[in-house]
Amino acid sequence: MKDSNRLQNAPGSVGAEKKIRVLLADDHAVVRAGIRQFLERAGDIVIVAEADDGEQARVFVSQYHPDVAVLDIQMPHASGIEVTRWIRQHHRDIGILILTAYDDDPYVLAVLQAGANGYVLKTAAPAEIIAAVRDVYQGKSVLDPAITQTVLGHLGRRSSQAPVEQLTERELEVLALAAKGFTNKAIGVQLGISDRTVQGHLAKIYGKLQAGSRTEAVMRAVSLGWLPPELGELE
Repeated sequence: MKDSNRLQNAPGSVGAEKKIRVLLADDHAVVRAGIRQFLERAGDIVIVAEADDGEQARVFVSQYHPDVAVLDIQMPHASGIEVTRWIRQHHRDIGILILTAYDDDPYVLAVLQAGANGYVLKTAAPAEIIAAVRDVYQGKSVLDPAITQTVLGHLGRRSSQAPVEQLTERELEVLALAAKGFTNKAIGVQLGISDRTVQGHLAKIYGKLQAGSRTEAVMRAVSLGWLPPELGELE
């Protein structure tokens, strides 16, 4: 591993407390430097580590356990899709934001199915990317407006081809609150149930909707007409 990509701010170090701890993974050093600069200027975000390939990203995720992993898709040794899938298997509480130049349908859908919380294009303004990191940290789903219609169109076509088991009233309540960015604990407080029960409802929702993430589940429920369209306008 390259020393320049090692830990920048260790957990518990001065300046890292009460900030959103971010792992930044991109195989272009110049791009990483630019992203790091405007993210840290936000004041409430600190880059705890930088990785220049997918394998290094996995090592740093395990070593430093960031709040949010910001990943490119195309990286040596392991793609952002593979890293996303691995994080979801081993560190489910870490938020995942894909930040990439690729808006191709297969990439978008593969990442969402792998369990990413958000997908933003590098053409987005710095303020939009900062907001996306904050939203993912808060448990919200984020989707770049440029690809929203692509996702809705795909999910709509899939919905018309394969029957989907109807969500229960409680599952719809859970999913609607999840779409608004509520954490499992907050959803539990709203509905008077435990966060473990909320987690169980979400697992059933994902299974019924064949979704790998909150974003995909919400978008599919909107495409089916089960949730109001405004809940699919993920910001």
